[in-house]
Amino acid sequence: MGEFFFSGSHNAKLDEKNRLVLPQEFRYGLIENGRLEFAVGFGIGGCLTIYRQSDIVKIAKEFRKSQHVAKYQKFFTLFFSTLYQTTCDKIGRFLVPVRLKNAVNIDKEVVIAGVLDRVELWPKDTYENEFNKLMQGDSEGSWNLASITEEAFSLLNGKEENAPVS
Repeated sequence: MGEFFFSGSHNAKLDEKNRLVLPQEFRYGLIENGRLEFAVGFGIGGCLTIYRQSDIVKIAKEFRKSQHVAKYQKFFTLFFSTLYQTTCDKIGRFLVPVRLKNAVNIDKEVVIAGVLDRVELWPKDTYENEFNKLMQGDSEGSWNLASITEEAFSLLNGKEENAPVS
């Protein structure tokens, strides 16, 4: 079997205590050294991100090298003060911290998306809007699914394109 990566998406609902059931295949992907422990924090573009414990350790190690650089101080404060270490209960639920939930406008419905080395939690409406924009091209016409797909696949050949192809 090849190297593991997260993929696929699932619709889920928060319960009355702000708990979310993490799909079983995602839970398996988060197990390291026989333990299911992970961190949840802000992601990019309006989502929350679940990181493997080992990835958070690597991130912290690299960030420590620049912890005294003034331009990164606010980012480090925000990133680490809103990064919550957690696990799942026996039925796969974990608590979505209220601060994070409110910050990205998660109400009840969530899309749980596997994205390579992480899991993203999106408010369902936001995810669907972003998906539709990608499928139709954004309002300014600066990119569409075909051009971004071509550009992304060019990374496989080590030839990153600076501008999308029309």
